Amino acid sequence: MPRINKTAVLVLLIAASSIFLLFQLYYYRQYASKNGLYVFGGKGSLSGNDAQRHLIKKFLGLVHKYSLSVFLVDSVSLDLLSQDALLLKESKLKEPHCIFLCTHREFTTFALLGNLWKYDASLLEAAEERGMEVLEIRGKDPRLVSMDDLAGNDIPLHFLFKMGSRLVHLVVLYERSGNYLWHGPLRLKPSVDRKFAPFRRLDFGRYAGAYNRPELALTMLDGLDVRIPRNFSQFLREHSQARFLECPYKEARAFYQLYPDDLSPEAMDFRMKAKSLLHLAARTLNELAVPFWLSSGTCLGWFRQCSIIPYSKDVDLGIWIKDYRHDITQAFQKAGLPIKHKFGKVEDSLELSFQGLDVKLDIFFFYDEGDIVWNGGTQAKSGKKFKYVFPRFQLCWTELLELKVRVPCQTLDYVQANYGPDWNVPVKAWDWKSSPPNVQENGAWPVREWDEVIQVY
Repeated sequence: MPRINKTAVLVLLIAASSIFLLFQLYYYRQYASKNGLYVFGGKGSLSGNDAQRHLIKKFLGLVHKYSLSVFLVDSVSLDLLSQDALLLKESKLKEPHCIFLCTHREFTTFALLGNLWKYDASLLEAAEERGMEVLEIRGKDPRLVSMDDLAGNDIPLHFLFKMGSRLVHLVVLYERSGNYLWHGPLRLKPSVDRKFAPFRRLDFGRYAGAYNRPELALTMLDGLDVRIPRNFSQFLREHSQARFLECPYKEARAFYQLYPDDLSPEAMDFRMKAKSLLHLAARTLNELAVPFWLSSGTCLGWFRQCSIIPYSKDVDLGIWIKDYRHDITQAFQKAGLPIKHKFGKVEDSLELSFQGLDVKLDIFFFYDEGDIVWNGGTQAKSGKKFKYVFPRFQLCWTELLELKVRVPCQTLDYVQANYGPDWNVPVKAWDWKSSPPNVQENGAWPVREWDEVIQVY
């Protein structure tokens, strides 16, 4: 009888055992996926994407129980989406794959429509019963803050739901009087554990933000029913430019204590007409998709006194020259605002003025020139040109006269450039050619160009 090779037998046994173990592992994964179980990593914790999906599934189940209107606002998740992805029929997959909701980050962000929600503390208790740690961040309600009452009430702004090292960040969006959605900044009290979440890396909270109300669509992502903005590309564009500045009510109140507000019938009538003109101008430019901001005296009024300066007699807006459209004049005239004058040309010092009801609308076009930006001015009778120089700035949202509008984020620098260090002192005698500290003479238009660059109607 031939002698058996012990080494060969041992190799065969090891191979058979390995094949059997691999078969068991495959069978277990198939069984787990069909029965909603999850593969655990070391130390009894869910691994990677499974942990995030597990938390999101629990979170969505919780908010569904409380009938909360939440939708996905996570910038990375929305960026992964495409129309083709939305058409993907996940029911055809053998098991749900966490592709969109589980990103390279340890958190996923959702938003809650605050006007459709009544605060219920039992929500937090129910989350903790489901194994989630919850952190609630509160702040002042700006809708109740005014120069008469600077205190305001605390409202919930952010919630963080945590399991292990994974998070769901829930941002509360409140409706403001300008018919837009607002979320507050995420400000931590000294007692909050700074290690609870990667606060500096969260999508929402570094600043307050403002958004148009999105139309929502219900879809299935990674095997879960999730609401998303129907036009998520537009939402992402808004998110990149959403920073919001609150009107400085405290400083405005101090201003009015020194310089009492003009409550005369003439001043009240001007404010009413200026508000109507600003709303009409905003509607016209928004329909053209032309971004604009409060400039000159209108910006000063918002920053200094949270209102329109009653003796300014006009409304001032700024627009980047790159956003100029040749149909702007036609659009304003169609809206009932005839053109009053056109100075300059697209290549240099363009300025448009339209006549409202006893209130003039001035639109200044701004030019980018390296470290500075500027807008031009033209004296009609002489053809002299002027240049108003500003430091570079970005644009933020704010609210003025129940309207969501933009202002320079670096408002103080902008105002000081135009009005000097004493910008907080009212000046009624103002010469646009010499009073601004940032004005520079900029030559003169050749007489042969006057018909083009000096048009008064």
